[in-house]
Amino acid sequence: MSNSHVISPNTSPGIDLAEQVRPALERPPMFKVLLLNDDFTPMDFVVIVLEKFFQKDADEATRIMMAVHQSGVGLCGVYPFEIAETKALQVVEYARDHHHPLQTAIEKE
Repeated sequence: MSNSHVISPNTSPGIDLAEQVRPALERPPMFKVLLLNDDFTPMDFVVIVLEKFFQKDADEATRIMMAVHQSGVGLCGVYPFEIAETKALQVVEYARDHHHPLQTAIEKE
């Protein structure tokens, strides 16, 4: 086996091959997790959900809950798809376990 170096036509002398091949990294698309209003889920339960699953403090959770109540929808957070989907499913499951019809939606940012 020879010790000679082979230079590909796509490489430039003097530049590290690892630097030439490194693809540009892109941020993953982000998705909004939304809570949807209904006429049955208690407001205090919505606040609990926002604190438990979205780490909102009491004031922020109350503000979002009021947005849900007044405008029909409230933004809980923005995450990569897998995280947004998991949080949305966790909220719906938790609501069902507590006999509430609370619904979520995921929307691309």
